[in-house]
Amino acid sequence: MKHFLLFSLLLITGILKAQENIRPTSSFSIEGKVKSPYVFSFAKAGDFKSISIDSVVIYNHLRQRKNVVKNLKGILLKDILSKVEFDSPNPKLLNEFYITCIASDDFKAVFSWNEIFNTDTGKAAIILTEKNGKKGAEMDDRIALLCPADHATGRRFVKGLQKIIIERVK
Repeated sequence: MKHFLLFSLLLITGILKAQENIRPTSSFSIEGKVKSPYVFSFAKAGDFKSISIDSVVIYNHLRQRKNVVKNLKGILLKDILSKVEFDSPNPKLLNEFYITCIASDDFKAVFSWNEIFNTDTGKAAIILTEKNGKKGAEMDDRIALLCPADHATGRRFVKGLQKIIIERVK
């Protein structure tokens, strides 16, 4: 029940606080329950396999069409997360881990470990390195996270990604 309440609170907070004052970012850190923190920047993008997506329609929580982003290139979130070792004494406990992606304006989106590493969501959640014909530092919101597999794609469209925190449900 505690887990459901925590997840619900984070979801409601995200719905009430749409991204408004986005400060562009050029890197983000991965920290929390990891053996060693990791920092991703556009300079490291070449170290990862890139994927391309023609376009994604951005829908809000009511599934109303809000925008379309085109000519996307990016890196799977799970590939970047694979650069860190989760601080877990037992692989079975990875079921208890969740990933909070935090923007420069404090907007948050949450994924579970299983969602990223054990479902098709992990094959879709991407860190954008190109959007609408603009590369990296030319993009208005710089580092962004998008999950085209979501029905309401805008709910986890994190612009100005500055930090990813790995935590374990207690």
